Parts: sequence; C-alpha cells; structure tokens
Amino acid sequence: MQFTNERRLDDGVVERGFSLGDVPGILWTPGSESTRVPLILMGHPGGLGKMYPRLVGRAQHSASMGFASATIELPGSGDRPRLVGVDEARADLRQTLAAGEPVDGIVDRLILPLVEQAVPEWQAALDALLELPRLGGPVGYSGGVIAIGVRLAVVEPRIAAAGLFAGSYVPATILEEARQVTIPLHVLLQWDDEGNDRQMALDLFDAFGSREKTLQANLGGHTGVPQHAAEDAARFFLRHLS
Repeated sequence: MQFTNERRLDDGVVERGFSLGDVPGILWTPGSESTRVPLILMGHPGGLGKMYPRLVGRAQHSASMGFASATIELPGSGDRPRLVGVDEARADLRQTLAAGEPVDGIVDRLILPLVEQAVPEWQAALDALLELPRLGGPVGYSGGVIAIGVRLAVVEPRIAAAGLFAGSYVPATILEEARQVTIPLHVLLQWDDEGNDRQMALDLFDAFGSREKTLQANLGGHTGVPQHAAEDAARFFLRHLS
C-alpha cells in the first residue's frame, strides 16, 4: 500500500488516498488521538469520483463514532480497465427487464465477474489496512454491491458485522452462499427501488443464516433513503464494533 495524498477535513478527520497495486482507495481516520480504532469497509456501486460526496459523508459520520473508514475502487469502474462482457450484460439486463423476461443468467454475467475480482482485492486491502498502527479492528462492512458484501461475510473471518444495502441484483449462487453467513446483519431495503428486485432482496434476507439479522424497509426509490435509516445503521455498528 502506498499513500498518494493526505488532507485534514474541517471536522479534523484525516483523509488519505492510497493505491494498492493498480487499485486506488481512500482511508479516513478520526482526528482524535485514540491509538486503536475499529474499521468500517465502505462498499459502493463503483466510481470513486462520482461517489465521493456520499462516501466522505458516511466516513465523517463513522469518524464521529470513533471509527475509521476505507474504500477501494471497484473493478471496471473509474479509471480501471473495463470488465470483459459486463457492459454488454448491463445492456442485455435493461432490454430483458423492459420485455418482462427472466434475468437470472444475465445477472450472473453482470455480477459474478465483479464479485470474483473485487472480493480478493478487498481482502488484500484489509491485510494492508490492519498493518497500520491506528487500525486495530473489529472490522465491519457497510453498503453495496450486496453480492460483494455477502461473499466477504462468508470468506473473511475478520468482518464482525455487516450493514448491507439491498440495491442490486443477486445471482443464485450468492443466494446460496447467504445461508453460510452467521455474523450480525443490518439490511436496508428501499421498497420502491427501481433498480432492484424486491422479492429477490426479501429472499436473500430470508436465506441469511445469521441469528441476529434486521431488515429495515422504507418507502421510496434507490436514492430516497431517509436520514433515520443512517442513524439506525450507525447504532448497529456501535453495538458490534465498539
């Protein structure tokens, strides 16, 4: 891991850009002098540039609770090379949804290549981040793409709790993997999300093997998440990472 820039935000949070090989990322740490802080890995749908305002807002909120946050660019997004076949799968998905036809095979083509590449990159980033002196764990995962969060919850024992956003399609293989997830979960579902299959999200929640799992469903579209939903997610991480 190489740090590429550093700045201090108005609330004292320290923001540092980094690169891990060809994968760019950002780390935010609280401005307090506490020696070891928990870490939240912040998932997003790709494109650090366009997602930055929302990511920094989430990071500052986490820092106010004493947590560090980190994110990395997804494969095929930003300045990273495009994933072969994914753009075609995305176009096919739009056409198939418009025709009202089944999308299972297209979802696999769209999501699985992303999961297969992104999860090892997240694990490599976590290896490097936990070597830094201020980051001691425990570790949480927050956000989407939800299939990435599910796979990470299955294969990465260092993740103690996850707050997942049910805002993207889920391949059948990920639905099966969800039965192996046992960590505490807080799942957010926007009931009228135009880019999500509501029943698929409900089936995924039902499949999770966790004994502690909460589904918070709110009326509204993909970007209409109410403020109180963020506050509820924050309380979830305070319970499990503090």
